[in-house]
Amino acid sequence: MLTHINSKGYAKMVDISEKDDSSRTATAVATITINKEVIEKIKNGQVKKGDVLSVAQVAGIMGAKNTSLNIPMCHQINLVGCDLDFEIDDKNNKIKIFATCKSLGKTGVEMEALNACSIAALTIYDMCKAIDKRMIIENIHLLEKKGGKSGDFKF
Repeated sequence: MLTHINSKGYAKMVDISEKDDSSRTATAVATITINKEVIEKIKNGQVKKGDVLSVAQVAGIMGAKNTSLNIPMCHQINLVGCDLDFEIDDKNNKIKIFATCKSLGKTGVEMEALNACSIAALTIYDMCKAIDKRMIIENIHLLEKKGGKSGDFKF
């Protein structure tokens, strides 16, 4: 039986009221490829719109907090923590964005971590598009999750 379809065949949000609260953690990653000039400007604080990674950090946290507004079947969850980290790969002109989200609740926090990475990547794109319109956002995926009925997962 499909969990997000009701008896009439219409979409529904799954009822999680009978599930127990538990601690849950998820980490996701996204990669954005940018030309060397932009990477140098980001590292040296020379992008006209401001500190790209600081703004992307805040945007990613906001993205995690607003996931249920973006993804139709996501529940509003008790998000208790969210942190983002950025790794600049000068050799390949990429920035890897890692987001880790934590919750105490009845459902997982994977979508929040994925949304955080996505929004952070889109923010980097937005702040740098005047310099490089060929940026590529790719490889957004779950790295790890802990907790919940389905147990732990590692990519």
